[in-house]
Amino acid sequence: MISRILHEDNHLLIFNKLPGEIVQGDKTGDVPLVDLLKVYIKEKYHKPGNVFLGVVHRLDRPASGVVIFARTGKALSRLNALLREGSVKKIYWAIVRNKPTPASGHLAHFLRKNEEQNRSYFYDHEVRGSKRAELNYQLLFSAEIYHLLEIELLTGRHHQIRAQLAAIGCPIRGDVKYGFPRSNEDGSIHLHARSVEFRHPVTQEILRIEAQPPGDDPLWDFFGRLMNAVRR
Repeated sequence: MISRILHEDNHLLIFNKLPGEIVQGDKTGDVPLVDLLKVYIKEKYHKPGNVFLGVVHRLDRPASGVVIFARTGKALSRLNALLREGSVKKIYWAIVRNKPTPASGHLAHFLRKNEEQNRSYFYDHEVRGSKRAELNYQLLFSAEIYHLLEIELLTGRHHQIRAQLAAIGCPIRGDVKYGFPRSNEDGSIHLHARSVEFRHPVTQEILRIEAQPPGDDPLWDFFGRLMNAVRR
């Protein structure tokens, strides 16, 4: 678990979540990351009493990648303000079956969450209870069957990337809730929070944190090799 800590200082802890892990507690009763990381902090720094660790944002259980936690109340409030202002740049990778047309673009929809189904529905116009959702996407690589997209998330809506990619006929691999024909064996979906970039809420330095996709997945490994080849 320690090996998946991407950044740690007196104010922040940034972690690389695996598919299946939950950030905060839910009705399943499974132990969330925030509680596990509190134990880590308590033991590492020999802290007496309760440990503060604030959840800055969530990441869907079947997805993987960067999650930000705040170690102080000051950092949490300032990071929440940065998120509201749109000052946290969030990049995601998604593996989809269908190639988007065009290969890059901007998507804008109105999303409405159905609480009972834990699902968001997309509309091309505003409806009661909907919120505007925007993202930019770009095709990075195409293989024989699958395609790797990079997404810049411009708003933070419930299941936004999953719903908006489904809206253009590109459901994410394994995401049966949004139209992919079959689930992945481990219940994951091929959506990965690749990086975040923001100004540190206390020191004011610019942080850019990247997370590697799950290492035991043949598709992520395949596209990772393509990315590494291009970088060389």
